[in-house]
Amino acid sequence: MNETEIILKSVKDFFNSKMLKIALIPLIVSMIILYLIFFGMASFGIETLRTIAQTAQEGGEVIIDESSPFYAVWFIYFIVFLFKYSITSWLAGILFYTIGTIFVFHISVILTLFIIGFLTPMIVDNLHKKDYAYLKLKPFGNVTNAIINAVKSVFVMILLYILFIPLYFIPIINIIALYLPLYYFFHKLLNFDVGSTILSKDEYNKIYVDNSSSFRFRTLALYFLSTVPFITLFVAVFYVIYLSNAYFMELIKLRKEEEVNFE
Repeated sequence: MNETEIILKSVKDFFNSKMLKIALIPLIVSMIILYLIFFGMASFGIETLRTIAQTAQEGGEVIIDESSPFYAVWFIYFIVFLFKYSITSWLAGILFYTIGTIFVFHISVILTLFIIGFLTPMIVDNLHKKDYAYLKLKPFGNVTNAIINAVKSVFVMILLYILFIPLYFIPIINIIALYLPLYYFFHKLLNFDVGSTILSKDEYNKIYVDNSSSFRFRTLALYFLSTVPFITLFVAVFYVIYLSNAYFMELIKLRKEEEVNFE
């Protein structure tokens, strides 16, 4: 089965009534969490920033509690400076809008990936029973190694965000610098969740190492798809279906090779 056939099969699997029902779970849960985060920020952060910005624009004095953490004081001084002058105020408005958009996108993707991780066994089980029941699965995934993988991936993602700070001020390159750490997290989490639910540890190492470029291409394509605003909230189930079918195809090939070598 070539890549086009895997994609077409995955699309067909996604529009199965069972899968569409599962797809509603990350959509509803993520929307509720994002809604709560948005209103929490609006209550405690956005309104304060708006007041500071308005006071700075009107030439008023912004009173800062000097006992606040140094980074909070510096941040407020930075906000005051940006909004004090008309040209920097205009740039600041664009900056905050851009950062806000990127922040919402990143949070929605991360949330959806965590939620879909809990649904992956159910999705894989449906696909296995429907099309691959003849394959005996030896999954090595469990709650412990899933949490360890997620924590490692989050740590590396945050580290990359910090290391890339100097690149955020370079046009075009800053786009790559902002989105590459999240892609790393996206790739690591999806591949581990799906692969560990289908394969044994040895099978996962063999298949992933031998086909790492193929799986990077697949997750990169899915990552570009996720940049469409809020689409990840609904089609995350498709991500799992697509990668599951790809891993099942590779497992079939691996088992056949093992049978030939055994003979």
